[in-house]
Amino acid sequence: MQFDRILKRRHVIALAFGAMVGWSWVLLTGLWITRAGTLGAVAAFAIAGLVMVMIALTYAELASAMPETGGEHVYTERAFGHGLSFVCTWALLLGYVSVVAFEVVALPFALSYLFPAINIGLLWQVAGWDVYASQVAIGILAAVGLTLVNVRGIASAAGLQGIVTLLIIVAGLVLASGALATGSASNLAPLMVDGVGGILGVVVMVPLMFVGFDVIPQAAAEIDLPPARIGALVVASVLCAVAWYVLIILAVGWVLDAPARAAAELTTAAAASTAWSGEWAGRLLVGGGIAGIVTTWNAFLVGASRLLYVLGTSGQLPAWIAGGQAHHAPARALWTICAVSCLAPWFGRPALVWLVDAGSLGVIVAYAVVALAFLTLRRREPQLARPYRVRHGELVGAAALVMALAIGALYLPWSPSALVWPQEWLICGGWAALGGLLFLLGSARRHA
Repeated sequence: MQFDRILKRRHVIALAFGAMVGWSWVLLTGLWITRAGTLGAVAAFAIAGLVMVMIALTYAELASAMPETGGEHVYTERAFGHGLSFVCTWALLLGYVSVVAFEVVALPFALSYLFPAINIGLLWQVAGWDVYASQVAIGILAAVGLTLVNVRGIASAAGLQGIVTLLIIVAGLVLASGALATGSASNLAPLMVDGVGGILGVVVMVPLMFVGFDVIPQAAAEIDLPPARIGALVVASVLCAVAWYVLIILAVGWVLDAPARAAAELTTAAAASTAWSGEWAGRLLVGGGIAGIVTTWNAFLVGASRLLYVLGTSGQLPAWIAGGQAHHAPARALWTICAVSCLAPWFGRPALVWLVDAGSLGVIVAYAVVALAFLTLRRREPQLARPYRVRHGELVGAAALVMALAIGALYLPWSPSALVWPQEWLICGGWAALGGLLFLLGSARRHA
C-alpha cells in the first residue's frame, strides 16, 4: 500500500504532543505536587524529561535515516533481523493497544465529571468500580467513531488531532493566565516533600506521560518533510511536552495553597475555578482534559495500526491484517484495534489500570531495543545516511539504553513501583506467549 505523504510540521507536532498530553495533566497534577512538592514535581519532570530526550534522540536519528512506516520495527529488523525486531514491535504494540483501550474507559469517566447523570444502568462492579451500561455505550460509540475518522485516511486523523490539540492549549492557557493574575508565590509551599524520595516517587510515574513521541516514526512514510526535519520534530515534541507539564504544575501551585490542593477532587480544575472565580473555568479545564483523551486515543490508534500493518506485510502476522486498505489507511488493522478496545469498558477502570501498567513495561522494552539498534547500526553501518545525526552518538545511545533499562527495573518485583502480582504479570506473560506463538506461525509461513 502506498501511504499519502501529506503530514506537515504542525500535524506532526499535534500528533506527538497530543499523544503525550492526555488526561493526566488534569487528573494527576495534584498528586505530583503532594508527593514531591511544587519544586520537587518540576524537578521530577525535568529529570524524566532528560531521560526521554536521550531516548528521543536515538529515535530522531533512526527516523531520519529510515523514514518508513513501522518505525521501531524497521530499525530493529535492520539491526537484528526478525527475532528481536518482533520482540520490540510486539512489546510496543501492547503499550499502544493498552492506551487505546484505557481511553475507551477514560472518556465516559471524564464526561461523568461534567454530566453525572450519564451514569445509567449499573451492570456490575470490577474491583470496587461500578460499570454502567451508559459508560459502555459511550466508550464503544466513541471507539467506532474515532476508527471511522482514521479509516478515512491520515489527513482526516491529522485534521481532528489539530483541532482537539488546540482545545487543550486554550484550556491550559486559561489556567496559566488566571494563575499569573491572581496567584501568589507563597502558595507554592512546600517546595519539596521527602527530598530525593519524593522526587523519585514522581519520576517513576513520569515516563508513561511521555509515551507518544514515538508515534512520529510509525507514520514517517506519511510525513511530507525532509528526513532531517522529521528527526528534529521527534525531539521537539518531547521538549514541548516537558514545558507543558512544568507550566501546569507551576500554575496549580501558584493558585492553590497546600490545604486547597489536598481538598480538591480534580486539583487542576479547582485551580482554574479559583483563578477565575468561576466554575466555568474548571469545567473548561476538564473539557481540555477530555480533548487530551481524544488526542491520545487518536495518536495511538494511528501508531498501533501502523505497527499491525507492518507486522502483516513482513509476514510476522497473518497478511490479511495488512489488507482492506481504504483512503490509503490500514483499515483492517484499525478495525482490529477497535474491536479489541471495545472489550475494555465492560471490565471497568481497575482492570484497565493493570493493562496500562503492563503496557508501560512493553514500551520500555521497545525503547531499550531501539537504543541497542541505534548503537549497533552506528558501529555496523557508519556510512548509512543520517540526515539528523546525533552528536556524540555512542554516548547518547549508551545513555538511552542505560536509562531505559533503569526505568524498566522500576517495574520489577524488588521495586516499590513493581507490577502487581498476579494480574499485571499475567498480562505480560500472556501477551508474550501469544507473541511467541504468532512468531512461530509467521516463521513457518515464511519458510513454507
